[in-house]
Amino acid sequence: MLQLSRDNQDKLMLAAIWAAAATTLLFLLWVVWHILSNGLDHVSWEFITGAYTRIGEASGIWAMIVSTIYMVGLSLAFAAPIGIMTAIYLTEYAAPGSKVVQVIRFCTESLAGIPSIVYGLFGMTFFVTTLGLGFSILSGALTLAMLILPVIIRTTEEALISVPMSYREGGYALGSSKIYTICRLVLPSALPGIVTSIILSTGRVIGESAPVFLTAGMVTQIPESVLESGRTLTVHLYKLTQELFTQHEWDQAYATATVLIVLVLILNLATKVIASRLNRSAK
Repeated sequence: MLQLSRDNQDKLMLAAIWAAAATTLLFLLWVVWHILSNGLDHVSWEFITGAYTRIGEASGIWAMIVSTIYMVGLSLAFAAPIGIMTAIYLTEYAAPGSKVVQVIRFCTESLAGIPSIVYGLFGMTFFVTTLGLGFSILSGALTLAMLILPVIIRTTEEALISVPMSYREGGYALGSSKIYTICRLVLPSALPGIVTSIILSTGRVIGESAPVFLTAGMVTQIPESVLESGRTLTVHLYKLTQELFTQHEWDQAYATATVLIVLVLILNLATKVIASRLNRSAK
């Protein structure tokens, strides 16, 4: 049996790690290049700001962009406060290892593992039908808020745990109350991680289609209120892929996918920039 020296083993493992990283990067570049190379030529100001009637006529996506913004804003408005306060309770108030903590973490992990289509089915049954909200932006936002809640809780919890205990002890030594210490010392130090969780959740909301399709509907007009139906960009792209019969329809699908890819890339870049600046300001 061939025996490798420790140096050769280290080199072999390092080569495998580099190969895995390069493969991941190549897959990302391949997907981005394929979408952008086929869609950039068909993205224009008229396409972004125009109205949509049906394939072959006006094919703008402005109504879908507005519906996506509504969906993101409402989802975060519901999920962010609940997720952040839950994480604060788990790290600052609950006794480590208690039954309550175990139950909450078990529920959080279970929510994170549920397929998104199941969220859509629940949202259609409960929010759309039982509560009578109908196919609306509000129904979709409530459903997506449940979907992104585990991400916000876990990421915020990790950010709070990473804050040194000396910050808390220093606040208590100066006579500060627990809530004052959390709000003025702990949360500002954990803010980069909290912002990261919110931005990543935003990307998750933008990328979901099945829950939105089953709860918010797919009307191609700008919703005048959150109780009206709307079509997000991902749902619009899904609808376009069901009608790929002409070259024009392919072009519209690639153009919509290009806008989605650019939005996701901008969000990921914003995550890095905001987190780095907050880290510098915290220091």
